[in-house]
Amino acid sequence: MKMMGALRLLLGLALSALLLYGALLAWLYWQQERLIFMPEPLPAAHRFEFGPDVQEHAVEVSGARLSVLQLRLPQPRGVVFFLHGNAGNLQGWFGRADFYRAAGYELVMLDYRGYGKSSGRIESEAQLHADVRAVWHALAPRYAGLPRVILGRSLGTALAARLSAELRPELTVLVSPYLSMGALMAEHYPFVPAALLRYPLDTGADLARQRGPVLLLHGERDALIPLAHSERLQALAPGARLQRIAGAGHNDLQDFDAYWRALRQALEALQPSSL
Repeated sequence: MKMMGALRLLLGLALSALLLYGALLAWLYWQQERLIFMPEPLPAAHRFEFGPDVQEHAVEVSGARLSVLQLRLPQPRGVVFFLHGNAGNLQGWFGRADFYRAAGYELVMLDYRGYGKSSGRIESEAQLHADVRAVWHALAPRYAGLPRVILGRSLGTALAARLSAELRPELTVLVSPYLSMGALMAEHYPFVPAALLRYPLDTGADLARQRGPVLLLHGERDALIPLAHSERLQALAPGARLQRIAGAGHNDLQDFDAYWRALRQALEALQPSSL
């Protein structure tokens, strides 16, 4: 009798654990947006003050209005279309505009849905890609005949890889990229089945379709997205160049001069005088 009681107890505990695990997986499935995207909204009346040569745009997309900033120069040498990471907003991300101003490149950057002054909310990966594509095409006519650089940072690297595979720009730059969201999730949450992921964000698959130059920039001490992700991406795109930033982690990469030197050299290499 004691053995039967112990067996029933064990079965009850196992069933409870299974139900709890199932509830956790269900929560993760429906709450992925909260785990992946960390927007910081801004009031509609917020004013960006990055200089008189920075213009603010509102690009209409299905169900939302996207906030976009554009650094405008009298004689641009090219354009950098920057897709930022999963946190913050344009107020923080556009703060490095001086670098691009000095390099002679115009800078275009958008806030995803729910970020900054952008309305709406992110509901699918397809929606994200469509929004990025819409903003690019809204401003692209100005850059006909000029070098186009698609630059993605962290979360934005998958978006940049997809857009670059479609546009074939003169240069693609991926900063702290990940092979795919599935690969990243397997490292941080190995108990979660990959089938639950609604945002595959497969950077590797799109990078493998690249035909133009690719620069990968990655901190050697990045604990969030380890350097191995860039190494695997480089193997998928043999023409890609990987620049390892010694001593840099994930969030402090922009504090290292080596990062800015590598980016400046890549931009300069696109100019006719450098050929």
